[in-house]
Parts: sequence; structure tokens; C-alpha cells
Amino acid sequence: MPASAAPPSHEPAGDPAVRGGLPAVLLMAGSCLPILGAVLIAPVLPRMQDHFAHVAGSEALVPLVLTVPALSLAVLAPFAGVLVDRLGRKRLLVVATVLYAVFGTVPLWLGSLYGIVLSRVLVGVAEGAIMTCCTTLIGDYYSGRTRDRYLALQTMCASASATLFFVLGGALGSIGWRAPFWLYAVGLLLAPAMARVLPTPHPTAEPAAPVRHPFPLRRMAGICVLTVFGALVFYTVPVEMSYLMDDLGVRSTGVVGAVTALASAATVAGSVLFTRLTDRPRRRMPVLFLLCAVGFVLMGATDHVALLVVGAVVNCVGTGLLLPSLLTLALSRLDFADRGRGTGLWTAAFFLGEFICPLALLAAKGMLGTLSSAVVMLGLLAMLVSAALLSANRRSPKTLPQQVPESI
Repeated sequence: MPASAAPPSHEPAGDPAVRGGLPAVLLMAGSCLPILGAVLIAPVLPRMQDHFAHVAGSEALVPLVLTVPALSLAVLAPFAGVLVDRLGRKRLLVVATVLYAVFGTVPLWLGSLYGIVLSRVLVGVAEGAIMTCCTTLIGDYYSGRTRDRYLALQTMCASASATLFFVLGGALGSIGWRAPFWLYAVGLLLAPAMARVLPTPHPTAEPAAPVRHPFPLRRMAGICVLTVFGALVFYTVPVEMSYLMDDLGVRSTGVVGAVTALASAATVAGSVLFTRLTDRPRRRMPVLFLLCAVGFVLMGATDHVALLVVGAVVNCVGTGLLLPSLLTLALSRLDFADRGRGTGLWTAAFFLGEFICPLALLAAKGMLGTLSSAVVMLGLLAMLVSAALLSANRRSPKTLPQQVPESI
């Protein structure tokens, strides 16, 4: 259908009950909570490993404490999306934020490594509901370019908070390996504020004779597959940069930290640039994957630290543009009644890509011999994806769904 077709009348154009910036602040803060879970305890894993050295299988179980929330989030986010549409966005967000705080702080008192791993699975369940609700509410409250800006801001906050939480985790870890888990209690501060400030969203208008349309599963399947690969591209630099620098002889943690912060800043810059773009995300997607690919090739094909850093910056500018573009494209395919389920599927796809990122690169390293070669291979794959998307755009330039807003 033509992209210029008017949206259906049951698609809200933005919630008039949203006033001021506090709802947006709370949604951005909520969106950062899964990032906290992903990086907060990374600095204390060696100390946790020492503490549970006597436990059979601790070599595998301790790393799971860090990664298993992303896996459970990826598996359960679609179900969270169904609950979002049936129970209501705001109600589920408040409950999930409280449960996040409860499950997140449980390791402060548990003495069993198996119990801690189970609590982390439950943290991932709460994270899936939180991320799905926050993203869905952004789609409910805002429309057009305003929605695009807040989706870009969501990416910026996630990138900046990752660096902050890593630093906080390291600082608290100097007290003891359990200390970083206290930060999960922030959910108990956010939940009451969310309950009080966030309005309950409703469609602004309903058709005289409501017509139920089937969920756009085929359209969402394509964007979700692309998002899995996009997430793998997005997380490669944060996950692998320190190893690439180590392979080039950089041993200083201060230098590694500075380069990681620079890459994070480049992601933020890409997200800021996204808010300045006016073309449709589908049209720009081939260019964004190509930009990320160029960064990967520079990173993997060089023996010089300076070029490695340049490649990382180029790649992260691309990923800063890529993530909000993928999310904007996904939301543009959903009306109000389907937005929770659709956002849940997208969230599951993104965190599945996060989970498989280190595993995929480890497998590629095993086949090719070095991590740098694996990164180059990922860059070549990104180029192939770019070419495939460009070809698809040329073949079907007018197949965007009817509910795509004019700004997209």
C-alpha cells in the first residue's frame, strides 16, 4: 500500500493526557533497568567465582549469573507483550518494576549459587515486562517525530547508562561481590513514581464499527529477524573491544575504559543524528548496515590501535542510528491493540541477539583462528545484509504498511 495512506482511525496520534517531561524521564529510567542487569555485576564475576569455587560447575554457572537474564528476557518478552495488551501497560510496568527490585536484591542473602542463578532468571522475566511496557508506552504517548526522538533518546540512555553502571559495579565491587546487587532496589523508588505520574493510555478515537485486524505476524517476522542480526552488530563492540585491544598489546585498563567510553559516546552521537533524519527508516537501513560493516572491517583488518579505535567509532555511530531505526520501523507496523505483542516480539529479538553475540563470535573465532578475523567476517555479513535490503527496497518501494506515519 502507498506509504502516504492515512492511518486507521483507531491508531492514536499521541496521548493528550501526557503533560511535561516527567513521564518521559520515568520511561527512560525504566528502559535503563535491563541494561543495569546486563553490565552491573560484570566487574565482580571473578570474585564471585572465587567465592563459589567449591561448587561443582561454578566455572559455567557464575558467567550465567550475568548472561541468563538476557536469555530469559528474550524467551519471555513475547508473552509479556500479550500481557501488556490484555492487562494494561501501566499496571504491568509498576508490578514488574517492584518484582525487578525484589528478585534483583535476592543474591544479597542467598548462599546457594543455584538459587542465585534462578533469581537471575526471574530478573530477566521482570526485565522483559519492563522493556516491553516502556517501549509500548512511548508508542502510546507520542507520535510522529516526537516518538522518533524519544526512541532515539531511549538508545542514548541505554548506551550512556551501560558505561555508568559498569563503573558503579566496579566501585561497589570493591566492598564485596554482593554489594552491586543493592542497586536493584532502585526499582522500589521508581515503581511508586510510575504509578502516580504515568497516565493510563487509551486510543484517542475508535471507529463507529470497530474492525479487528489479524496481528501482522508476517511483517513483524521480517523485522524481528533483522533485529536479531542488528542486536548482534550492536553489542559486538561493547562485548569484544577489550579483547581486540588485548590482542594488540593494550594492557592498561584505563586505556580500555577510555576507548569503551569513546565508543559509547559515538553510539549516543548516532542516536542524536537519528533525530535529525527525515527519510523513512526502511530506506536508510542498507546505508546503516553498510556503515557498521565498514567499522567492523577497519577494526578486524588492522594491527594499529588508532585504526581499531576509528573503526569502533564508525561502527558505533552506525549502531546508534540502527537501533532506533529498527524500533521505529517495528512500531510503524503496529496499531494500538497490537502494540504490546509487537513490541514484545521486537524486544525478544533484540535481547536474543544480545545473548548470542559472544557465542557467535566465539564460534567464528574457533573456525577462523582469531577474533579479528571473526569481526571482519561479521562486517562482510553486514555488507551482504545491506545489499539484500537495498535490492528489496528497489523491488518493492511501496509496500510499507498502511499505518506508517508520514514522518516515517
